[in-house]
Amino acid sequence: MRLALVGGTGDQGFGLALRFAAAGHEVVIGSREEERALKAAERAVEILSEHGYEDATVEGRENEKAVSDADVVLLTVPFFAVIETVRGLRDALPDDAIIVDVTVPLETAIGGRPTRTITPWEGSAAETVQSLVEQPVVSAFENVSAELLRDLDREVECDVVVCSDDEDAKRTVMELAEDIPGVRAIDGGPLANARIVESITALLIGLNQRYGKKGIGIRFTGIE
Repeated sequence: MRLALVGGTGDQGFGLALRFAAAGHEVVIGSREEERALKAAERAVEILSEHGYEDATVEGRENEKAVSDADVVLLTVPFFAVIETVRGLRDALPDDAIIVDVTVPLETAIGGRPTRTITPWEGSAAETVQSLVEQPVVSAFENVSAELLRDLDREVECDVVVCSDDEDAKRTVMELAEDIPGVRAIDGGPLANARIVESITALLIGLNQRYGKKGIGIRFTGIE
């Protein structure tokens, strides 16, 4: 598939770009500034080549151009920028694109702590995005360590909870998630459950701080 990473120059977006390009997808890194996107794409290609993925495809484009022909658009911008970013992209989004919200409403959006979340009016960041677009929105990848994503020498030991009101879109993103070595996709139910999943990110940040780690993730037991 052709994937657009809006905010792909940041740690989480860049890590996802590396992993999906390594899995054989066509990846476009998006940024408000095309020059930044081009530099990030060039760096991604270098990293991928060093790890044996010489055929990996990564481009850099300004955000609107990045999403214009994407099958899946992943939003990896900070929460405070979500509404403005999505509004600016609505006219460029393909009608049949799947929107994956990776953002988390951390308290840092209002000057608070990264170990706490705020509650958006719609209930979650993902539901906020869904209120702005007609395309199906899927919540996923919030709990995955950016540190592990960027380290192509390691598997990502983490379950990815995927929530959406559109079952087909959810299934597509679950399959996409499992293209990342070590990841298991978990059906998290309707999009409203993103409220719970997003809050886990704040918990993981606190755990990483207390235990001096950078890659603590989550696993669910009892699911084959």
